[in-house]
Amino acid sequence: MLIRIYEDNPNAKAITEAVNVLKKGGVIIYPTDTVYGIGCDITNHRAIERLCQIRGLNPAKSNLSFICHDLTAISNFTRPFDTAVFRVLKKALPGPFTFIFNASGQVPKLLSSKKKTVGIRVPNNNIVRAIVQELGNPIITSSIHDEDEIIEYSTDPELIHEKYEDLVDLVIDGGYGDNVASTIIDLTNGEFEVVREGKGDIEDYI
Repeated sequence: MLIRIYEDNPNAKAITEAVNVLKKGGVIIYPTDTVYGIGCDITNHRAIERLCQIRGLNPAKSNLSFICHDLTAISNFTRPFDTAVFRVLKKALPGPFTFIFNASGQVPKLLSSKKKTVGIRVPNNNIVRAIVQELGNPIITSSIHDEDEIIEYSTDPELIHEKYEDLVDLVIDGGYGDNVASTIIDLTNGEFEVVREGKGDIEDYI
């Protein structure tokens, strides 16, 4: 199924439709402020296994990230961090960053793994954040990659739908995506250490 949602004013009925798919254990593809993502409800183990199968990942070893609605939601899944870090996050989010935190005790239970860290995103995209807000908890997210040797990420939602329509339950067309992924920043030592350069520049907020 392919549905069109406009980011400027996401249709409430379409958002609810996407949320219902997630609640039933579905896997969806959606736009972010960087590349298109594929994800499912973090509380549904079967959906997480299915997502990993689609992406060819090992659930126990893969570094899947969570998409949260806002900063408040982040704190449920991370160990406490200091005020200086909070100030930077408040300025940088929503934005094109994935922050790696020390995970709270909640994370291994959700993922059935012994993970001590968690990657968290709060994308600057109204569609996916509205979905997460209505769902009431984060979604697991992974990027949609392209087999093309030049273009690393798929950007056209109609082509993404053609490729994945038999594998996922819903593709959201939110317009053309970007082909530059998020900047990954490791915060596990309390410092902003850039692990992968992407769309965002953290120096603008420190």
